[in-house]
Amino acid sequence: MGAGAEAEAEKHGTENEKPSPNSITVTQFLSWKRQKDADESARKAEAARKRAEDIAAGTVQMNGRELFLHEPWVFDDTRL
Repeated sequence: MGAGAEAEAEKHGTENEKPSPNSITVTQFLSWKRQKDADESARKAEAARKRAEDIAAGTVQMNGRELFLHEPWVFDDTRL
């Protein structure tokens, strides 16, 4: 019984070591991740640039943070 169990475990062990057809290496994953992060940051930068242009043109309403950064005198209570 012991020899049969060892052979069965050995058989399953070799099956788990075979790479699947869709497996990737660590290097491939890191390359993909860097590309994905670069695309994401480029997309966010483009959205921020467009938002800044729209605010400057007056086509979109500023939120509170943007108003505070662009027109801080609106929040100045010292003149009262």
